[in-house]
Amino acid sequence: MSDHAVDAPGELRSAISHASRRLMPMIVVLYVVSFLDRTNVGFAEDALELDRGISDAAYAFGAGVFFIGYAIFEIPSNLALRRFGAKAWLARIAISWGLVSACFAFVQGETSFIVLRFLLGVAEAGLFPGIIMYLSEWFPNRERVRMFAIFYLAQPFSQMVGAPLSGVLIDLGNAVEGIAGWQLMFAVEGLLAVVAGIAAIFFLVNSPEDAKFLSAGQKSALREAMAHEDTLRTADGPSGVWAAMRNGRVWYFTVIYFCLQVAVYGVTFNLPTQVSGLTGREVGWQVGLITAVPWFVGMFACYLVGRHAVTVVRRRRWGAWLFVSTGVFVIGSAWAGASGYALVGIVCITVAVSSFLSIGPISWSYPTAFLTGAAAAAGIGLINSLGNLGGFVAPILRSRVASATESDALGVAALGVLPFVAAVLMWGTRRFRLRADRLLEVRDEGGERATG
Repeated sequence: MSDHAVDAPGELRSAISHASRRLMPMIVVLYVVSFLDRTNVGFAEDALELDRGISDAAYAFGAGVFFIGYAIFEIPSNLALRRFGAKAWLARIAISWGLVSACFAFVQGETSFIVLRFLLGVAEAGLFPGIIMYLSEWFPNRERVRMFAIFYLAQPFSQMVGAPLSGVLIDLGNAVEGIAGWQLMFAVEGLLAVVAGIAAIFFLVNSPEDAKFLSAGQKSALREAMAHEDTLRTADGPSGVWAAMRNGRVWYFTVIYFCLQVAVYGVTFNLPTQVSGLTGREVGWQVGLITAVPWFVGMFACYLVGRHAVTVVRRRRWGAWLFVSTGVFVIGSAWAGASGYALVGIVCITVAVSSFLSIGPISWSYPTAFLTGAAAAAGIGLINSLGNLGGFVAPILRSRVASATESDALGVAALGVLPFVAAVLMWGTRRFRLRADRLLEVRDEGGERATG
């Protein structure tokens, strides 16, 4: 069966190519800085305890409370993006969270740390789902997973570059009298977000109709392809904000995304400390370099999976197995750390990171196949906001289990349980038969039907 995505005319292919080259670099930059600013707190964990008396419990709560502010303001932010346009709103988000992030240099104790983490979540709310919605309005479904994969490359790239950068800034700050290394790290990396937000004003374009870099023929081809998909999504999905928030499929994917985020942030927040324990080195540039290795490998894994996950069957199977892999190797990294096998621990962390990074683009291909318009703003916002509460649960879960069992390894291992639940749910997506799946009805190399 052919359609606009499979047998795309030359104008459509050209439009997609031009749009990806123009928009994706700026999108990646925004998310690189975003992920860096929400996770660099892992490099300051020990220093904040020594310099400001922030306890393990307060740190865990502060690391997670980011996601409370993020969840509360996620849907309103997404609706505001629809009203004011992606360019202005995404720029506003970046500038405001950058200023808040830079203020972490002035943390005085537990209260100011927790308040700033909450405000950082409020400021950054809407960035991720806003970009997901933005890309779903620019790229047809068959191309969308590839764009999501490119977007997701920002996560490993931010850690691959950001981990050594954070370590270097900490070392530089510690070498200068009158300033702590963690203060310099927060100030510099926060201001990077402000610069990125200003740049977004010049590089992003609200819609294909506003794109001066597209010809009239390219705009027409892209508009026709997206209108065709919108018709199918409208027929399959809920209509309106409240209908989206009551939709069972939206809640189904919210649970899947929650399980994913427990693993993602459980590993990310703990990674510098875990690597430090495995290697016996203090957190600094050396630990930063080692911490970058899993993200470097994960970057290639994410891109390759996103490039080849072009059928419904592949997405379901790969997603389920990647969730299983995430759970197995998170637990494996905990065992290796407790047993003193440093190299095995690094390998386990690398496979776990590669696995959960590769799941992201696959997970988001499902809701964007049946949500459009205001329903997309609300539904995608709901999935991301409640799903991201996994980032609130993860550090607290790890801390509570470690405290109750007096074992840091069991605290880490607890983070590997929920990915198995997500694997079952991902396999269960075979129950969903959407008209939008027609856009993916192609045969893979083995001759298997995509909608099977």
